[in-house]
Amino acid sequence: MTLQQIRYVVAVADTNSMNEAAKRLYISQPTLSGAIKDLEAELNLTIFTRTNKGVILTPEGEEFLGYARQVLNQMELLEGKYIEGKKIKKKFGVSTQHYSFAVKAFVDTVKEFDMNEYEFAIRETRTADVIADVKNGKSEIGILYTNEFNEKVINKLLKENQLEFHHLVSCKGYVYLWKGHPLASKDKITMEELLDYPCLSFEQGDNNSFYFAEEILSTYDYKKTIKACDRATMLNLMIGINAYTLCSGIICEELNGSDYCAIPLDIDVNMNIGYITRNHGIVSDIGKKYIEELQKYIGNYVIKQQAENL
Repeated sequence: MTLQQIRYVVAVADTNSMNEAAKRLYISQPTLSGAIKDLEAELNLTIFTRTNKGVILTPEGEEFLGYARQVLNQMELLEGKYIEGKKIKKKFGVSTQHYSFAVKAFVDTVKEFDMNEYEFAIRETRTADVIADVKNGKSEIGILYTNEFNEKVINKLLKENQLEFHHLVSCKGYVYLWKGHPLASKDKITMEELLDYPCLSFEQGDNNSFYFAEEILSTYDYKKTIKACDRATMLNLMIGINAYTLCSGIICEELNGSDYCAIPLDIDVNMNIGYITRNHGIVSDIGKKYIEELQKYIGNYVIKQQAENL
C-alpha cells in the first residue's frame, strides 16, 4: 500500500467518479482504476462498488476512508513543515445533535487557541451524520444522547463503526418553549397539557427512525407535529405558533436568547448525554480542552439544578 494509492481512494470518494477523480489527479482513468484494484487485492478488501452511475463506498471502504483521511492530513502537515517550509493549519471539528451547550463549549474552546494555526468546524447535524463524521475522521468528537429506548440501537451502531461513547450527564426531560407561551408559568407540564400545541422535532433525513430522534418520547402519538432542520427555525416557531420541543433542560441563554425557558416534564424519562470518539483514538490537546469546557458547562448546570431543588 502506498501513499499515492491512499490519495487515489480519497479522490474517488470525494467525487464518486473514477473519471472525475482521474481528471483531478491528472492521470488516466485506467491507471486510477488499476491502482485501486491492486490496492483492494493487496488488502483483500472491496473499497468501492462499481455501478452504472459511478462508484459507491462499501461499509468496509468507509472505514478505510476514515483512516486514509487521517494519514493524508498528517502527511500534509509533515510536507508543509519540513518540505514546503510553510505552516499548515491543524484541523479540529465537532459534530453534534442540536445542543446549544455544545456550541457554547466550542466557542469557549476556540477562544483559547490561535485561529491562525487552526481550521475549526462545528456541525449541528443529524444523528446518523454525527456518527458518520466521527467514524470518517471529519470530526474528532461527536455529541449525542441515548436513553432506554434507543441505546441498544445506538450502541450497536457505535460498536460496528469502532466508536466509543463517553458519558457526560444524565438528566430528566424538559419542555422547551418561549416565555410568552400559555404554559410557561407552570412548575411542571404534563403531556396532556401539551396536546393542543405543536411539537417540534429535528428532521433526520433518510434515517428518520424513532431511534435516531434527538427528542425523548419519539414514539408518542402527538396530535400536532412540525419538523425543522435548525435551532433558529425552531425558536421562531415557538414564538410564532406557541410550539414546543422536548429537551435535556441544558440550555444556553447566551446563544438562544433569554426569551425561552425549560420546564420539567411531568413524566419519568431520562437522557444520557455524552461524546463519541474513535476507539483507541488519541484525543488532541484541543479535543481535551473542548471536553473540559463541556464538563464545566454541564457541571454548572447540575449545580444550578441541585440548588433549585433544595
